[in-house]
Amino acid sequence: MNWIDILIIVVQCFVIALATTGLFAYLTLFERRLLARFQNRIGPNRAGPGGFMQPIADAVKLFFKEDIVPALADKAVYLLAPALAVIPAIIIWAVIPLGCWNIAGGYEACFNPEAGPLRNILQVADIEIGVLYLLAVTSIGVYGITLAGWASNNKYSMLGGIRSSAQLISYELALGIAVLCAVMTAGTLSTRGIVYAQSGFWQTITGGAALPGQAMYWLIVPQFLAFVLFMVSSTAEVVRAPFDLVEAEQEIAGGYNVEYGSMKFALFFMSEYIKLIAVSAIAVTLFLGGWHFPGIEALGRGITQMFGTTAGAVAVGLASLGSFLLKIVGFLFVSVWIRASWPRMRYDQLMNLGWKWLLPLALINFVLTAVVIVLIPDPLIHGPVLFISGLIALVLVASLARTPKPQVGEITMVPGGAQSTQQ
Repeated sequence: MNWIDILIIVVQCFVIALATTGLFAYLTLFERRLLARFQNRIGPNRAGPGGFMQPIADAVKLFFKEDIVPALADKAVYLLAPALAVIPAIIIWAVIPLGCWNIAGGYEACFNPEAGPLRNILQVADIEIGVLYLLAVTSIGVYGITLAGWASNNKYSMLGGIRSSAQLISYELALGIAVLCAVMTAGTLSTRGIVYAQSGFWQTITGGAALPGQAMYWLIVPQFLAFVLFMVSSTAEVVRAPFDLVEAEQEIAGGYNVEYGSMKFALFFMSEYIKLIAVSAIAVTLFLGGWHFPGIEALGRGITQMFGTTAGAVAVGLASLGSFLLKIVGFLFVSVWIRASWPRMRYDQLMNLGWKWLLPLALINFVLTAVVIVLIPDPLIHGPVLFISGLIALVLVASLARTPKPQVGEITMVPGGAQSTQQ
């Protein structure tokens, strides 16, 4: 690795860090405007045209607020906890392919590894165990929340920290198994390999032939059950409604961050939204074909023929990045929709869902995936088989998990009623 490669990595990390913090700021505006539409309210519309400057106004307000440290807090851990929450949310992006912009040759290497060298500047690190890296980084995010609750020396904060550790441990099991089901279907732990394995979908739709290593479907088709489990578990992992028990204002006065103010509170706020964007990016990578979209390869071919190899690579890079971001926006819309529609669960319901329903379903899907892939190696056949099996499992669970109706007993009136009271 020469100094140019090191410089490229530094620039990539700098751009991703700035982009994620900027996206976090305007995701708050995106969410508040959508919630206003869903709930028949106005939403932010004062700061700038259409409220466009509201995130900047919020940032300035938080920056200049008084920063108070509780006198009896463990100051070292209290100051370290916000950093432990936000750093994992940012470094998740290191192995996620945001698109394919090949600076080592033409666009062809994005769709066929044998077409030439590939140096993708839209992915910081292409490691063989990228999925394990994602699972490891997402699992350490709980330390920031838990330590913040403990170090604040506040009973409500402590309760929020305990809840967060129990909740995240419960849902990480189902989430990890759902991810492993996608890994088994794709046959690789590399995030780039998983995206490439799903690139045969459009060749199949258009009547073409998939290349070796390419699947006939996006992984949401054979792993529909794993996709549903991943979305539910990841919503709990980022403590979003209806799983935001760690910061339930009605019960614990704000939860783990109740003793934090100014920019320390903003860091916790930032980590939650950056992780929300990150899990949406992981879902797109694992289940929706990553940056692939119909027409990108044809666009690269046409631009290359007219303007040359470099122009074709640039066109594919920008188009693939736009495709990836568009899919992420779709997931974020669904997340906001869920927050506007579902009430917060009780804590016992949260634990029951994680341990009694999601984990058994994930284990069943894991075993079923292994058996079907071994018995039916052809992905063109085992894809529909796994899809139908997952759909049947979801229907059965939905029919068994209905909430029982409360029993209404007979009311015995006091003899004499109001007359007895008056006497």
